[in-house]
Amino acid sequence: MLQHNFDEPSGWVQRWQHLMPVGATVLDVACGFGRHMQWLGARGCHCTGIDRSAAALAQASRYGETVQADIEGGDWPLLDNNLPRQFDVVLVTNYLWRPLFPVLLQSLAPGGLLLYETFALGNETVGKPASPDFLLRTGELLQLCQGLRIVAFEDGFLPKPPRFVQRIAAVGPPPTAAAPAPAHVQPVRYPLSLK
Repeated sequence: MLQHNFDEPSGWVQRWQHLMPVGATVLDVACGFGRHMQWLGARGCHCTGIDRSAAALAQASRYGETVQADIEGGDWPLLDNNLPRQFDVVLVTNYLWRPLFPVLLQSLAPGGLLLYETFALGNETVGKPASPDFLLRTGELLQLCQGLRIVAFEDGFLPKPPRFVQRIAAVGPPPTAAAPAPAHVQPVRYPLSLK
């Protein structure tokens, strides 16, 4: 179920799409040709994709707003009043640039959903990427997401195609998270869909 062809939307994204609000604004980081933008746009989301490849963005632009930028070597281009623009969903698949992580968290709207899935240590034994610079260390996503509510986390091996991955679904605190909810208030429920 969670295995996928790299031209199809990630099974991880499909699994947690039900946590996205209707009409969600989605930031797809390193969006490539827009496979997730296309799939989420067809489900009513308003997508913004960012990538450095003009050729990839030419196709992705059919599915939403696109921004061409070198997010590893340049400034973050999506700003509102000099702060990262916020989205209901921040989505990253098959991409890792550790210095960008604080900006990604700042781009998450209050109560927003972070879906992150990329290669992990061990992948060097089955293919590329093989450099530790582009492979998550054991439990690294959990450390990076401190302060978010972790709905799901996986760290392991997928056979088709063979790859080691780490992935997380996490929800940011609501805008009024400063005070704990009274005991009589029901907590937010995050259904653990296993379709």
